[in-house]
Amino acid sequence: MKFINTKLAIMVGALALVSSGPLLAQNKQDFSLNDAIKFAVDNNINVKNSGLDALSAEARIREVKSNALPQVSIASLLTYNAIIQKFILPAGGFGGGSSTTATSGNQPENAGVTAIPFGVNFQGNVSATLNQLLYDASYKIGLKAAATLRELSQKNITASKISVAEQVAKAYYNVLVSEERIKLLDYNIARIDTLLNETTALNKQGFVEKIDVNRLEVQSNNLKAERQNVQNLVGLSYYLLKFQMGLGINDAITLTDKIQDLNLEELERTIAISPEFDYNQRIEFATLQNQIQLADLDFQSIGKQYLPRVFASATYGHNNGRNNLGEFFTTQWFNSAAINLQIQVPVFDGFQKRYLAQQKKFALEKAKLGSNLLKNSIDLQIRQAQITTQNSLQTLRTQKRNLDLAQEILRVTRIKYKEGVGSNIEVLNAESSSREAQTNYFASLLDFMLAKVDADKASGKLYTGQ
Repeated sequence: MKFINTKLAIMVGALALVSSGPLLAQNKQDFSLNDAIKFAVDNNINVKNSGLDALSAEARIREVKSNALPQVSIASLLTYNAIIQKFILPAGGFGGGSSTTATSGNQPENAGVTAIPFGVNFQGNVSATLNQLLYDASYKIGLKAAATLRELSQKNITASKISVAEQVAKAYYNVLVSEERIKLLDYNIARIDTLLNETTALNKQGFVEKIDVNRLEVQSNNLKAERQNVQNLVGLSYYLLKFQMGLGINDAITLTDKIQDLNLEELERTIAISPEFDYNQRIEFATLQNQIQLADLDFQSIGKQYLPRVFASATYGHNNGRNNLGEFFTTQWFNSAAINLQIQVPVFDGFQKRYLAQQKKFALEKAKLGSNLLKNSIDLQIRQAQITTQNSLQTLRTQKRNLDLAQEILRVTRIKYKEGVGSNIEVLNAESSSREAQTNYFASLLDFMLAKVDADKASGKLYTGQ
C-alpha cells in the first residue's frame, strides 16, 4: 500500500517481535499532536542524551574557569638511603697536598682521595604548595569560548528536539490516516456484505445467477483480507509512534486529533514562507554560527600564546634527616618557606605556533564557507518543500474529487443493479474503482501531511519550544 512507509513498518515490526508476549493492562493516555511532541521532547532518549552532553559541556566550562583559581597541593616524601652517596675529596684535602694517612671509606693509602659519606640513612619532608595564575592572555579567550560552548550545547538540545518532533509528527499522521482507512474499509465491507446478502436472496429466487454471488463473495473476502492487513499495519504504526515518543510499546494511548479536523485551506496558507527568511530560524545554521565563533576564538588563542604568562607560587614545608629511624620521628623537624614569581616569555618554538595558527585559520575559513553552503542548501530545501507541498495539495484535491466521483458512480450503479437495468459486473467494477480511489486519496493525504512537516522543518517552524 503506497501510503504506508514500508521501511518504518519493518523497523517497528522488529520492535514488535522483541516485545512479543502478553500485553500488560495499562491506563490509556490521550495525546493530541502537540501533546505527543511535548511528551516526546521530555522523554525521548536522544533528547536526554543531548541534555547529558550539555551537562558535560557545562563541566568542561567550569574546568576552564578553574584554571584561574588557586591550585594547592600537599606532598610528603620519606627516603631510606640504603647506600649513602660518598663525597669525593683529594686525600690531602682541598689544599691539594698528598696524604699518607688512611681515611674512612676503606680507601687504600695510595688512592690519593678521601670518600666522605654525604647524607644520613633516613630523610623526609612534608610541604604544601600554592600556585596562582596571575596573567594569561589566552585565558580570556578560553572564557569566551566557554560561553560559546554553552550556547552550542543548548542548541544541540534544540536540534534533537526538532528531530524528535519531526519523527513524532510523521508517525502521528501515519496512524491517523491508517485509522481513517480502517473506517472506510469497514464501511465498504458492510456495504458489500449487504449487497452479497441481497444477491444471495435473489439467486435463491432465481433472479440472478450463482456466478454473481460468487463474484461478490470474492470481493468481500478481498476486502476483509485487506482490512486485516491494514489493521496490522496500524498496530505497527502505533508501535513506531510510541517508540519515537519514548513510551513503552505496551503502553496504551489514544490520539485525539482527527483527520477531519484538518483545514486544507488554512494549511495551504501556512506553506508560504516570507521572502525575508531569517536563516537563524534553522537550528543547523544557528549551530554553525556558534561553531564559527569557536573556530575564530581557537585561532585567536594561538596569537595570545606569544604573550608572557605570569604565575605566583608559595611553598611551606618541614624536613628532617637521621641515621636512626626512631630518632627521625622524635627529633626536631626544620621548616622552610619560599615565595616565587614566575614569568614565562616564549621566544622561539621552531615556528610551531605559526603553523598551528595557519591550521586554525584554514579551519575558520572552511567553517565560513560551510555557512555559505548551508545558506544555499536551506534555500534549496525551502523551495523544494514549497513545491512538494503545493504538488501534494493539488494531488490531494484531485484524488478527493476522484473519490467523490467514484462513490457517486458506485451509488448509481448499485441503484441500476437493484432496479434490474444494470449488471453485477458493473457493480464490481464500480466497487474496484471506488477502492482504488480510496487508496489513492489516503496515499495523497499522507503524502501531503508528511510534506507539510518537511516544509515546517525547512522554514524553522516545526518546533519552537525550548
